[in-house]
Amino acid sequence: MAPVRRILLKLSGEALMGPDSFGYHAETMAGFVGQIREVVALGVQVGIVVGGGNLFRGATGALSGMNRATADSMGMLATVMNALALKDALQQAGVEARVQTAVHIAHLGEDFERDAAVRDLEAGRVVIFGG
Repeated sequence: MAPVRRILLKLSGEALMGPDSFGYHAETMAGFVGQIREVVALGVQVGIVVGGGNLFRGATGALSGMNRATADSMGMLATVMNALALKDALQQAGVEARVQTAVHIAHLGEDFERDAAVRDLEAGRVVIFGG
């Protein structure tokens, strides 16, 4: 069996809450960061798709009467917020990380570009996908 070279991790926003009912739980975030750091130290390239359910759920907004497209856009922004929080936590732990987003948000993340993501992964950076 070939060794694992690259992984894509799906990290739900709800997982970032830990035992809390909203937002981020510091100890839970630190636990995820420690595990990610260990995998990176093994030489594995790590991409992360992060959810936003700890901050906003588009489906919930739509059920409460909000326009579905508006609610979904807000949910996408929640994933970008989580991507930035995770990037910050990783960098504080000494892990290089980049954020790529599906929506253009100047100065907060790079627009998603497959080739750029692959270059970052090959350079040992964690690439976090939001939006």
